[in-house]
Amino acid sequence: MSKKASTKGTSAGHHGTTRFRVVLLVVSVVLVSVNLRPALTSVAPLIGEIRADAGLSHGVVGLLTTLPLLAFGVLSPVAPRLARRFGMERVLLVSLLALAAGILLRSAGGVAALFSGSAVLGAAIAVGNVLLPGLVKRDFPERVGLVTSVYSTTLGVSATLAAGVSLPVAQYAGWRGSLALWSLPAVIAAIAWIPRFKGGRNGGASAGGHHEVGGLWRSPLAWQVTLFMGLQSLAYYVTLTWLPEILRAGGMSTSRAGWMLALAQAVAIVSMFFAPVIAGRRPSQRAVVTGAVALNGAGILGLMAAPDAASVLWILFLGLGQGACFSLALTFFALRAPDPEHSAALSGMAQCVGYLFAAFGPSLFGVLRDATHAWTIPLALLLAVVVCLQISGLGAARDAQVGIPPPRTGE
Repeated sequence: MSKKASTKGTSAGHHGTTRFRVVLLVVSVVLVSVNLRPALTSVAPLIGEIRADAGLSHGVVGLLTTLPLLAFGVLSPVAPRLARRFGMERVLLVSLLALAAGILLRSAGGVAALFSGSAVLGAAIAVGNVLLPGLVKRDFPERVGLVTSVYSTTLGVSATLAAGVSLPVAQYAGWRGSLALWSLPAVIAAIAWIPRFKGGRNGGASAGGHHEVGGLWRSPLAWQVTLFMGLQSLAYYVTLTWLPEILRAGGMSTSRAGWMLALAQAVAIVSMFFAPVIAGRRPSQRAVVTGAVALNGAGILGLMAAPDAASVLWILFLGLGQGACFSLALTFFALRAPDPEHSAALSGMAQCVGYLFAAFGPSLFGVLRDATHAWTIPLALLLAVVVCLQISGLGAARDAQVGIPPPRTGE
C-alpha cells in the first residue's frame, strides 16, 4: 500500500474517531439534562394524593416545590467552585448519584424523608443546572447554540413526560412508586458518566488548568444576564402555577384549563430548540430576544383582555415566548463568557438569583390575587415583569463577554 493511501486511511480513521467522540459527548450531556426536571415536574400531579396520605396542609405540601427551588438559589454559586477544585466530570457524576439517592429518600416514607429527600435532589439538580453550560462551552466551543438547543429541548421533553406519566404510574405503584421511578434515569446516567470520569479532566474545569473567576458581581453584563434569567424564571413559574386558575376565572372549564397548560409546555419545546440555534449564528441576539419577549407580552395581554376568547392563540404565544426565553438564558451563559470557568461562574450567579426569584414569585402573585379578588392586577404586574425582561435582555444580548473590557472608542 502506498504512503499516500496509508495517510488517507489514517486521516479517515481519525475523523471517524473524532466524530464518534463528539457523539458520545453529546449523549453524555443529554443524559444529564434528562434528569434535571422530572424529579420536580412529577410531583405536581400527585400533590393531592401526597397531601392526603401524609396529612399535610396545602401550605406545607407546597414546600415540595419550594425547597428544590431554594436549593437551586442557595447552591448555584457553590457548584463552579466545586468544579474548579474537583473537575466537572467528578462533580457531575456525584450529583447524579446524589439525585438518585434524594429521589429514593423522598419516596422512602415519613414526612422527614419526604422533605429531606426533596432538599437533597434540589441540591443535586442545582449542580447540573449550573455546570452544563460550562461543559458545553468547554467541549463544544464552536457549536454552543446547537448543543444548548439539544439539551434545553431535552429538559422540556423530559419535564413534560414526567408530568404526563406520573399520575398513570401512581395508579399502579402508588405515589411513592411513581416518584421513585425517576431515580432510574439518574442511575443510568451516572453509569454512562463513569468513562468520562475515568478519562476526563478531573483536575480542573478546563484542559489548561483552572483559575479563579472574580468581579462577576460587579459586572453590568453579568447582572443583565442574571436579571434576564431571573425574570424569565419568575414569569415561567408564575404561569406554571396560576395559568389554569386564570383561565378558569375567565370562564374555562377545569379540564380544558389543564389542557391549555399542557399545550403551553408542549409548544415551548419547539422554541427551546430553535432559539439557541438562531442565536448562536450571530454576535448579537437582540432581535431574537425582542421576538421572544414580544410573544410573552402578546400572550399576557390576550389573557388580560379576553382569557376565554382565542385562548389557544394566547397560550401558543405564551408557550413559545417562555420556551425561547429559557433557552436563550442558558445560551447567554456560554456566549457571554470567554472560557468554561467564566461560563460556569456566570451560570451560578444567574441561577442563584433567578431561582430565588422563582421560589417566591408564585406565592407573591397568589397573595396579590387574594388581596384584589381578581387576576387583572397580577397579570398587569406580570406584564411589567416582561417589560423589564426586554430591557435586561437587550443588555444581555449585546456582543460582549464578562471579564473582557469593551474596546475603547477613538483609538
